[in-house]
Amino acid sequence: MSLRPPQSLRQSVSAEGGVDVLEYEMMSERASSLGRNGLKVESALAALKAWNPDRHSAEQRETLVNEASDAVWGLFVQREICGLRNNKDIIQRYGIPGEVLARVGIVRK
Repeated sequence: MSLRPPQSLRQSVSAEGGVDVLEYEMMSERASSLGRNGLKVESALAALKAWNPDRHSAEQRETLVNEASDAVWGLFVQREICGLRNNKDIIQRYGIPGEVLARVGIVRK
């Protein structure tokens, strides 16, 4: 007696035995998007760290914190789309300050 696994558990495979081209392209784009969002977070956090009260105004700091929180939110959303739900490692890896985390997801007018 032969047993065949359910179709829903089968991986997407082409006739040649390789990975489906569309699935490969989608995985590639997800990885690329994660990388781009990570670079945005790094850039925004670097600008925030470079802020100096002697040379810059408090309004500029407010803008930098808002930009950093928007970038972090974008990264969190992209990670969730990819199935990565735990953001603790990202918070530690990038050293995201609590001030930025407190504003993640806030919609400003």
